[in-house]
Amino acid sequence: MDSCRIRLQELERLTAEPNLWDDPNRAQKLTKELADCKSIIDSYDEQEKALEDAEVLLELAREEDDESVAAEAQSALQEIDKTLSQMEFTQMLSGEMDHMGALLSINAGAGGVEARDWAEMLERMYLRWGTSRNFKTEILDYQAGDEAGINSVTILVEGKYAYGLLKAETGVHRLVRISPFDANSRRHTSFASVFVSADLDDSIEVEVDDKDLRVDVYRASGAGGQHVNKTESAVRITHMPTGIVVQCQNERSQHKNRATAMRMLKSKLYELELSKQEEKMEAIYSEKKAIDFGSQIRSYVLAPYQMVTDLRTELKVGNVSAVLDGDLDEFINAYLLMLAGRKAEETSRART
Repeated sequence: MDSCRIRLQELERLTAEPNLWDDPNRAQKLTKELADCKSIIDSYDEQEKALEDAEVLLELAREEDDESVAAEAQSALQEIDKTLSQMEFTQMLSGEMDHMGALLSINAGAGGVEARDWAEMLERMYLRWGTSRNFKTEILDYQAGDEAGINSVTILVEGKYAYGLLKAETGVHRLVRISPFDANSRRHTSFASVFVSADLDDSIEVEVDDKDLRVDVYRASGAGGQHVNKTESAVRITHMPTGIVVQCQNERSQHKNRATAMRMLKSKLYELELSKQEEKMEAIYSEKKAIDFGSQIRSYVLAPYQMVTDLRTELKVGNVSAVLDGDLDEFINAYLLMLAGRKAEETSRART
């Protein structure tokens, strides 16, 4: 906390400079960091005061031998512990983009109709997770499978820290179950990839050269009414240098779909650049890897036993139904704790 107070003093000095807004992007970042720093310190001071009050209550309960006062003090301490845990969790979401909304894409992989059905199951899982968090979700693009399920879907998730939380989900997800599409009831293994990028706000600029883009328009295939399906309102944009493809068909207007697709493209390009800088391109950008055994992050087994296993954190959860209904917080928390531990190790190694 001492380092945070020192940083607060530095930020107050920087934001008081008369030429601060000569560089709007820098000014926005500094003022946001200042507000966040003040919030952290105020919350800490508030909990410190609450702890002092609880200690006074405990002392009074001992002196008066009053169980009701002791119970009040105990309740206060439990509330402090809960608040501190929440503060600790929020501190793990301190990345530059963690507070932003998220763009989540699901693509069916190896496994044919099984994989397409699995991709649709994942779509349902993330939509339910978003609902449980009171996040707003919107399907930007939907490509149905030929027989069942979906080939791909892109979902916009709006809510504070949506990206910081959902970034734990990027990777290949594997399902093992008795196939509902197999007349012989054999066990099948299916794969689907999930890629999450931040829904960038105006504070982050990504330059895209129009000469690097190929723009295709086509008739929307999903829901949206007769007008959508009869006009070429859907837009697909291909970024030629990277091969990144984005598409949007949820709006009736081609202009609006193009604007949303460009937003999606800039988000993916920014994520790609970050992953290159961190030398994690192969681990993060799932489109560059085969969607099969070699690149999975989580395994969902429904037969012969039931278990969801995260291969990064080694967390195992037996209630598969709850997970598929959107109960993902345990996996997300474990992943963020793992990242925090790695960051602490890197910081310690750098100091030595």
